[in-house]
Amino acid sequence: MSAVVDAVVVGAGPNGLAAAVVLARAGLRVEVLERNATVGGGARTAELTLPGFHHDLGSAVHPMALASPFFRAFDLPAHGVELLQPEVAYAQPLDGGRAALALRDLDATAEGLGADGAAWRALLGPLVARWREVVALALGDLRTPPRSVGELSAAARLAVSVLEQGGPAWGARFRTEEAPALLTGVAAHAVAPPRALGPAGAGLMLAALAHAVGWPVPRGGSQSISDALAAEVRRLGGTVRTGVEVTDLRELPPARAVLLDVVPRGLLRLAGDRLPERYAAQLRRWRHRSAAAPVHFALDGPVPWAAPGLERAGTVHVGGTRAEVAAAEREVAAGRHAQRPYVLLSQPSLLDPARAPRGQQVLWTYAHVPLGSTVDVGDAVQAQLERFAPGFGDRVLARRTVTAVELERQDPNLVRGDISGGAVTPWQLLFRPVPRWDPYRVPLPVPTYLCSSATAPSSGVHGMAGVHAARRALRQVFGVRVGADGLSAPTR
Repeated sequence: MSAVVDAVVVGAGPNGLAAAVVLARAGLRVEVLERNATVGGGARTAELTLPGFHHDLGSAVHPMALASPFFRAFDLPAHGVELLQPEVAYAQPLDGGRAALALRDLDATAEGLGADGAAWRALLGPLVARWREVVALALGDLRTPPRSVGELSAAARLAVSVLEQGGPAWGARFRTEEAPALLTGVAAHAVAPPRALGPAGAGLMLAALAHAVGWPVPRGGSQSISDALAAEVRRLGGTVRTGVEVTDLRELPPARAVLLDVVPRGLLRLAGDRLPERYAAQLRRWRHRSAAAPVHFALDGPVPWAAPGLERAGTVHVGGTRAEVAAAEREVAAGRHAQRPYVLLSQPSLLDPARAPRGQQVLWTYAHVPLGSTVDVGDAVQAQLERFAPGFGDRVLARRTVTAVELERQDPNLVRGDISGGAVTPWQLLFRPVPRWDPYRVPLPVPTYLCSSATAPSSGVHGMAGVHAARRALRQVFGVRVGADGLSAPTR
């Protein structure tokens, strides 16, 4: 390891790498340490089923690669990452050969939703029109107030919509099954019962982004995003070391600042009894609630969907109606496996044929399961797919399930399979991970900052948790100020 550096970043997930890029762009000597053999954390790609089938280990679809302030400033295409847009951003199959489709075009989507088209347009249209302001608010540090009339207007509109879709009135707007099912499938990304404020907010933002920027998949898989970030750190003179597991902060090289892409449990393990007891007690109160279990498929051809349009969708939310998805998520939240689980599915080979051998398909899925589940949900997931794609089982060449507990073995930040960095509750969204004005700063003698998904703005491949932590380190330790995206000059 280097004798002296300006900053050490532990963990080369998207947030850790984003923090390293921000620090290195500011002229600091940066060293990144990663326990795994490859960088990326939840944004990695590998052969998991059969030779030639390249599966994303975690995230697969990346609206934030186009929407996040950090990634907009970083410019992934300029760094060799090609983002491929599906014709249908996401879809929700229903029984009887029906499906609701979210197209890039808002009006075309509304037209396809029939009687609920006007309601869909009225709900999402204002958020699409101000998507930059919505993203700035949703991916902010929850400590910076709106800075313009546009952001105030977006905040008000988003708040009203979240209260509607996260509360008792969530069904009042719609008359058919298709539109509410389509929105519920997106809200369930939060790995929590969808009729709640946190999932509603996440669902509305992601649904708006489908119409504003799309839901692309990167050519070659999510690993291409992580590799581009690591390459930029190295280009700027930084060091990225893989296969280096840090078990104690005292193992780190001397540095003026330390940034940790770890969740509270990881910080407690790394710092031990050097943390003030009150702060450590706050970290120990951090809660994880539900988990995910990926199921990877190698197919001999496309999924034989019963409903037209699904063969053009980059992402499909498999779970049926709004009521069915909500019921499945309540089962998981109560600690039980749903008989018909909610399944999130990506079809990357439709856009990127090189992800699989000629004529064959990679299929990425995960089901929501109770925290710490050791159950192989492969049969349950396959049954759900067979329900909406009769004959699916005949297409399966190989299948690999990763249980919730196995996810944590791959990445300690995924505590018992929790891919959200912590339960998505109003308290844990507002105070991530502790109720302090500066929740990123860790009370240790060497300036230390948390930059994981357990800090605002929560989970997702957006890099903004790393940006918020790095900006504080730059200002507080090095006297350097950068803009809200971490890469531009600060604005007055």
